[in-house]
Amino acid sequence: MNETPRGSGAVTKAAQRLLQASADRAPCIPVRDLIGADDVKSAYAVQELLTAHRLESGARVTGRKIGLTSPAVQAQLGVDQPDFGVLFDDMQVTDGAPVPAGRLIQPKVEAEIAFVLGTDLAEGPLDDKQVRAAVAYASPALEIVDSRIADWDITFGDTVADNGSSALYVLGRAQRPLAQFEPVDARMTLARAGETVSSGTGAACLGNPLGALAWLARTAREFGSPLRAGEVILSGALGPMVVAQAGDAFTADITGLGSVSVCFPASDASDAAPETASDEGASA
Repeated sequence: MNETPRGSGAVTKAAQRLLQASADRAPCIPVRDLIGADDVKSAYAVQELLTAHRLESGARVTGRKIGLTSPAVQAQLGVDQPDFGVLFDDMQVTDGAPVPAGRLIQPKVEAEIAFVLGTDLAEGPLDDKQVRAAVAYASPALEIVDSRIADWDITFGDTVADNGSSALYVLGRAQRPLAQFEPVDARMTLARAGETVSSGTGAACLGNPLGALAWLARTAREFGSPLRAGEVILSGALGPMVVAQAGDAFTADITGLGSVSVCFPASDASDAAPETASDEGASA
C-alpha cells in the first residue's frame, strides 16, 4: 500500500470538496483523483483537516469509530486493514429519537457494540488484557453512516478522508461491564418495521470486537492521538449495513446488551436538528 502522502495542495482540495458536499447536503465526486485510492497517509491527512475544522467550529471529540471490520468489505475495496474516524458531540442521537432524513445525504444503518473507556489507552503494550481492563462498559449501538461521495463510489482513500463515512450514532440504555458480557459471543439482529434486515455475531467484527478496539488503540497512538477515558468507541458492524429512507424505523437487538432504536420520520422538517444526547444534558 502506498505510504507516501500527496502534496498539501491535493490534501487541502480534497478536504474542501468534502466540506462543500457536507454543507450543501449534496454528494460530490470521489476524492481519489486528488489523494489516490490507497494512500493511507494522505487520506488521514484529509481527515485531520476535517477534524480541525469541526473543532474550530465548536464541536468536541467524544470518541472514535472503527470501519471496514468485515473481511468481505475489505476484499471488496481491495484493502487488508480496517480504518477509523472521529466522533463528535453533535453526532450522538438519543435512543429511540427521530433523525430527520433530510439532514443526511445517503444514510445507511448498521448495528454495533459500543465500548466506553474507563481508563486511557495511551501507554503500555495495548494488548488484549490491557484493552479489556480499560473498558468501563459496553452498550448496544447503531451507527448511521453516510457518504459525502456520490453513490457510495468509494475506495479506502475516499472513506478514510470522509471521516470513515460517519454521520450519527445512537447508544442504547444498557451499560454492561465486561464481567457480565462477552462481546465475541454476542448475536445481533437488526429489524426494520419488525422485519429482520441484517444479522451477525461478535466474531464478524475482526474476529472479536475487543480485537478491533485493540487495533484502534495501537493505531490511534501511532497517529499521536491515543484513546482517552470517557471516549465512546464504535467497534464495527456486526452485520451488513442497510439503506435508511424516510419512514423507516430500526431496532437492533444484541444478546447480553438489549436493544437500541432509531427512526427516520416520513414527514419532517429537513432543516431541523436531530435530538441529540447533548440536547438532554448528557455527555458521551
